[in-house]
Amino acid sequence: MRFAIIPARGGSKRIPRKNIRDFCGKPMIAYAISAAQQSGLFEHVLVSTDDAEIAEMAAFLGAETPFTRPSELADDHTPTIPVIAHAIQSCEVLGWDVDLICCIYPAVPFLQPMDLQAALKLFLEGHADFCFPVTKFPSAIQRAMRRTVEGNMVPIYPEYELTRTQDLEPAYHDTGQFYWGARTSWLEKQRIHDNAVGYLIPAWRVVDIDTKEDWERAELLYKALNTTRRWQ
Repeated sequence: MRFAIIPARGGSKRIPRKNIRDFCGKPMIAYAISAAQQSGLFEHVLVSTDDAEIAEMAAFLGAETPFTRPSELADDHTPTIPVIAHAIQSCEVLGWDVDLICCIYPAVPFLQPMDLQAALKLFLEGHADFCFPVTKFPSAIQRAMRRTVEGNMVPIYPEYELTRTQDLEPAYHDTGQFYWGARTSWLEKQRIHDNAVGYLIPAWRVVDIDTKEDWERAELLYKALNTTRRWQ
């Protein structure tokens, strides 16, 4: 069976109650749950949380919360893999046959069901442990600079200072939205990025929401996209 597992802890520091805070009229986590449900890919859409209020909201939105995440897997420093491994093991205790898992982060208001579908197809066609969405850096990373305490700018890669940007290799980054992987990969691997295939999505649908300013910008973009035209 295919499972969507949404890790949503209660102790967000920079944006308190981030996962269930209202975003454009819905609790933030509603967008992840809805995308998973609308994709038609999953036998179970689960939320892994240590927080009773998040669990109640997730159940109201149609997700399942059959177990509670332990506190030692719900702090600021807990990586994703052990959280998903715990969820898999908890599901197997319930007698469920776990095959493929998609970890979907809870703050993804721009995630579309088609992203989950296309990334699964890419994953099944490839020979990697994981598949996750990526997008291009807006500028050439080879032309990056550091700023000294005096304010002076210093090229990090001085060998590329005079190279035309169009002659530099494009670079990509993880969008931080979701990860497809098989049961064995989640249980046995320690890292996601070192053996994965990337599913390319446009940069305008990538918003990392970690600060108050990020949140406000994301709401403005979401409202603009949903009032001026239908977007896919």
